Amino acid sequence: MCGIAGLWSPFETSRANRKVIEDMAACLHHRGPDGRGFHVDEDNGLAMGHTRLSIIDLDTGGQPIFDEEAGLTLTVNGEFYDYKRLRGLLRTDGYTFSTKSDSEIALKLYRKHGLDFVKHLRGEFSFVIHDEKAQQTVIVRDRFGIRPLFYHLTEKSIFWASEMKALLAHPDVPRDMCPKAQLHQMMQVMVPGMTLYKDIEALQPGSMMVVKRGPDGLVVNKRQYWDAEFPLEGQHANRTDDEHIELVREKLVESITFRLEADVPVACYLSGGIDSCSIIGMASAIQQSPVKAFTIAFDDTRYDESHIAKEMAEMCGADHDILTLNAANLYGENFEKAVWYSERTFYNTLGVAKMLMAKHVRDVGYKVVITGEGSDELFGGYAAFKQDMFLHDPAYADGSAGDKLKESNKVFSGSVLAEKTVSHPAFEEVMGFTPSWIQPWILVLERITPLLSQEFRDELGDYDPIAAIAYSLDKSKLDGRHPLDRAQYSWIKTMLEGQILNWGGDRVDMASSLESRPAFLDHHVAELAFTIPPHVRIRNGIEKWVLREAMEHVLPEVLYKREKFAFMAPPAHTDTEKTAAVETLIAKYLSDEKIADLGLLDQDAFQAVLEEWRHSDDHTSNTRTDIIINHAIGLHAMESLMENAPV
Repeated sequence: MCGIAGLWSPFETSRANRKVIEDMAACLHHRGPDGRGFHVDEDNGLAMGHTRLSIIDLDTGGQPIFDEEAGLTLTVNGEFYDYKRLRGLLRTDGYTFSTKSDSEIALKLYRKHGLDFVKHLRGEFSFVIHDEKAQQTVIVRDRFGIRPLFYHLTEKSIFWASEMKALLAHPDVPRDMCPKAQLHQMMQVMVPGMTLYKDIEALQPGSMMVVKRGPDGLVVNKRQYWDAEFPLEGQHANRTDDEHIELVREKLVESITFRLEADVPVACYLSGGIDSCSIIGMASAIQQSPVKAFTIAFDDTRYDESHIAKEMAEMCGADHDILTLNAANLYGENFEKAVWYSERTFYNTLGVAKMLMAKHVRDVGYKVVITGEGSDELFGGYAAFKQDMFLHDPAYADGSAGDKLKESNKVFSGSVLAEKTVSHPAFEEVMGFTPSWIQPWILVLERITPLLSQEFRDELGDYDPIAAIAYSLDKSKLDGRHPLDRAQYSWIKTMLEGQILNWGGDRVDMASSLESRPAFLDHHVAELAFTIPPHVRIRNGIEKWVLREAMEHVLPEVLYKREKFAFMAPPAHTDTEKTAAVETLIAKYLSDEKIADLGLLDQDAFQAVLEEWRHSDDHTSNTRTDIIINHAIGLHAMESLMENAPV
């Protein structure tokens, strides 16, 4: 795990020099505190930098890595699994290696297979190969977007980095914020590839960008090398239940085994959900020794699952470490730091909580954790997925299952599930229905729109953020699919990368130089999950049924039978200490002067909402206002935080 940054400017070579790449890399010190490496070719306008978190090949794994015979230079952020087998095959083909690192296989596979080499890579990664002989730069991001990668492209230059702050360290990269992106962040959901800055994009998951030198400028070719492919309805795998269960178990054992491999100790995150509990149960069995487990506990029993995590830890003999967090931990300076590391706003302080857990894990002496992210996306775990199954699958036509779901998730009303049904014509056109996961955010947008200043509305014109999200989806991957598959696909393409793996994953883990490895998001596990029929993923209203059955032997009974419970920090309105803590941030970032400076909100309208929130006891309404306040604080703090890091 590391940080990468660089640029290639063959027509404007003065943009590439040692100082500028060192400045860019300095912004990524938290991603790689164990070492830095640089390659600068001023004549060719190339500068590549790398900050290293040493996990594999502690002695010779520094980067950039060169293949001088082929004229190739490589920098990698992430891990390639099954690399030892691939190294053996490549050696048989006559390729030699200068390191023991997993990263070097990318160079040799590129030499052997050309641009098809990405199909042979397994893991979570973002990386860049510069090919001097072909005069091209190849930029790649993993299949789900577990590792971040951003770029700024002009006609004659390409800049890239693991985080936007490193791009902004280059004087030639503009830092104008995008009004459309500001609106999206106020309502939570981003369009894939969009960032807060007009001229900076995120390389989309499962894609590569090949930037080639042309006669007068750069020639850019973007290609999708992988996507989540669900079968047409009725064409899922025809297996028995036992066969499905055994295959899930087999693929997960393989994935976890790969992710336990490192030259440093590996720990596990452990919540009260079946995902992380499955991980630690299987990791304990694979290692045949106790696993170090880390759990977040909240000071509000309605949101706390640590008691279940404790039972799981005792069952598998884990060395269990619980970090309890309260209002003082989740707001103030820690809130600001989470915004700076995430480079976007967030609706709930769970990202702050995870950032603090990552710091604790590093303080205890671990650099690597295996996590449970991705299980809900693959096996139909979220309440919104169940609701779409209940609404659109004939097997649940009587409606009783949906009523029970709303009752069991009422603490999350206003965030995870909408309290009323809403729809949007663009989603109806693209998907055939408006997925339940987007409906709470449509309601957030309804609350936000009257709060926008007239000047900001004029700048947006007739822009429709919900339509932009819907039309970003590949309709060919949705047509003819079961409603559950459509719901899962739409979430995977939007919220998984933009939320779960961003301010709920890599960005807050790497704030403390901690590499997180989500074992469920191994693409071999995913490709199996896509083939499993919807009624095996969700059976008789039980989410992740096939996973539960596969993991029954490692789960405590209480968890095996328990409904999915969303991981969320208690919102600000839920107790007086949290309310007071967020009021301090409101005073700092949402004063009349600050609101006027940014020009996003109408001062009077926003102040009226704050006053209503201060005096209301409506949980759903207050939860939605908490979301709006969190986003507003983040957006008004962003510019000053990006210029003056709170670390």
